[in-house]
Amino acid sequence: MDDQVLRSLIKWPNVPDCYGWLALDRRGQWRMRDEFTQQNYLPGQVIQHASLNEFIIRNYACDEIGRYFFQNGPQRVFITLDATPWIARITPSETGQHLINQCHQTMEPAAALSDEKGNIYIVGTVDQTIYGNNKSISNNNQFIRRDSQTVALLHDHDLEHFSELAKLREEACSFGGSWNWQGKQLPLDPIHSDELASRFNYIAQPRP
Repeated sequence: MDDQVLRSLIKWPNVPDCYGWLALDRRGQWRMRDEFTQQNYLPGQVIQHASLNEFIIRNYACDEIGRYFFQNGPQRVFITLDATPWIARITPSETGQHLINQCHQTMEPAAALSDEKGNIYIVGTVDQTIYGNNKSISNNNQFIRRDSQTVALLHDHDLEHFSELAKLREEACSFGGSWNWQGKQLPLDPIHSDELASRFNYIAQPRP
């Protein structure tokens, strides 16, 4: 979280929250959604401005009930999630393959899930910023950073690559089995897409 953002919260603590105007799509792109876009259920315009994208990434956080938001100075802009709070890519490097999310963080995977639509989700740990207003998280309405287990939709461009890593067995509504990641066999289990939000404690469409 940027220092200037934290200072602005102290200076202007009562700025109204914003809902519906910013979305994270299935490919990890931030999208602006004006009133016309929202009323007509359109995806919105992809934000191309590099500095604005980086500003959103640095100030991306969630609250204790699972609503993700961009802290835009003193204003909290809650984010509509097309899929999950994180979108992951399999990225090669000189030291091997890594799972990188839309905030440029490396995820350490523990498992994967497959849903009835053929989507793959990575279950892993992310160092994320959390805002809390109760004693279980913070005593003074503070932002803290901590490692949290969460879920990331695997970018559809990486599905073929993932299939090369996986050993599949057919389940009732999806696939299960295992997948090889950096020499480890990790579980691949079926899940219904409707179960994701409750299981991983996030709200896809925050409301006032």
